[in-house]
Amino acid sequence: MLTELEKKVIALIQGDIPVTPRPYLQLAKKIGITENEILETLCALKEKGIIRRYGATLRHQKSGYTANAMVAWQVDEERADEVGEKMATFIEVSHCYRRTPEKDWPYNLYTMIHAKSEDGCRETAKKIAQAISVTTYNLLFSKKELKKTSMAYFPFDDDDE
Repeated sequence: MLTELEKKVIALIQGDIPVTPRPYLQLAKKIGITENEILETLCALKEKGIIRRYGATLRHQKSGYTANAMVAWQVDEERADEVGEKMATFIEVSHCYRRTPEKDWPYNLYTMIHAKSEDGCRETAKKIAQAISVTTYNLLFSKKELKKTSMAYFPFDDDDE
C-alpha cells in the first residue's frame, strides 16, 4: 500500500521533469517537501520494487533519428535470454522484449531500432543478426506515431501546490 506522499511523488515524476540544475528541488516545492525528502522517497520506492527504473525519454524524431523499425526476431528459446541481452547492448536499440510466439507468427524477441534512414535501420538489423547468429527476422517500419505519452498512475492535482 502506498502512502499519500509516495502517490504525490509518483504523480510528480510521471510527466516532464524540469530542465534545471536541481529538478528535484523544484518538484519538491510543488508538494511542500524538501529536495532530500523527494529523493529519499524515490530511493525507497525503487528499493521496494514499486519503481523499477527512472529515466529520460528521448524524442528521437526531434534529435535527427527519423526512421525506426520494430524488428521481430525468431530465436531458439534456449538462447533467448542470452541473445536478448546482447541485442540490448546495441546503441541503436531503445527497447528489447521477449514475447510468446504464435502459430502464424514465430517471432519471440523484438527490438526497436532507431536510425536516420530506413536503410540505416536495415544495416543495424544486419549487424545485430551477424552478432547473434540469427537469420530469421522481420523489420516493421513505423509509418506514423500515434501516441507518445507516459502512463499516468496518479493524477497530479495542481491544487496540491
